[in-house]
Amino acid sequence: MDTKKKILIVEDEESIAELEKDYLEINGFEVVIETEGTSALKRTDEEEFDMFILDLMLPGIDGFEICKNIREKSDKPVLMVSAKKDDIDKIRGLGLGADDYVTKPFSPSELVARVNAHMARYERLIGKKEELNDIIEIRGIKIDKTARRVYVNDEEKMLTTKEFDLLTFLASHPNHVYAKEELFKEIWDMESIGDIATVTVHIKKIREKIETDTSKPQYIETIWGVGYRFKI
Repeated sequence: MDTKKKILIVEDEESIAELEKDYLEINGFEVVIETEGTSALKRTDEEEFDMFILDLMLPGIDGFEICKNIREKSDKPVLMVSAKKDDIDKIRGLGLGADDYVTKPFSPSELVARVNAHMARYERLIGKKEELNDIIEIRGIKIDKTARRVYVNDEEKMLTTKEFDLLTFLASHPNHVYAKEELFKEIWDMESIGDIATVTVHIKKIREKIETDTSKPQYIETIWGVGYRFKI
């Protein structure tokens, strides 16, 4: 019998947290709630979770700081939640390594769908066992798809789960130009509705890690008005 996947919800509005918990438990997840940032951060250090749902505005330590702390030790999916609609919050959250971002109000069924999508993708990519490492090598960059490690001129670069997925997808289809909408659907398993910034931010973070000069990228090229491609 499969062990239930354990999710930590960090949300200071208890009625919202309990509603999220009810829907997730109905769908087979084990859910833990924390309503304050400091205690939530302590809990992430003491317990293992399969996914994190973080509200941004919290008493004590905010969701940004919790996300940053999680990313220092885990690549498990992180979904950020906020009542703010400002793009700057979205960009900051994604820049810290969050996998996705939803704005209140949202339906519990949408939350469950996003959780299922992220969990399923993580399981496919991390849990998949292969006898031989599947490696892509292009002009000094080495992507070990099996070990999920990236090297540039033999120096290892640390990428988040979604950064790795996006880089690997583009490198697996060199010279193919993909629209941002296509990349969002492929990597996040969801239709792109107002989430184009997600792709843009992840491309920016990848470039900062693999490019010598981000203003003149050698690997991921922007095709203006269309999208991106991995150059060979």
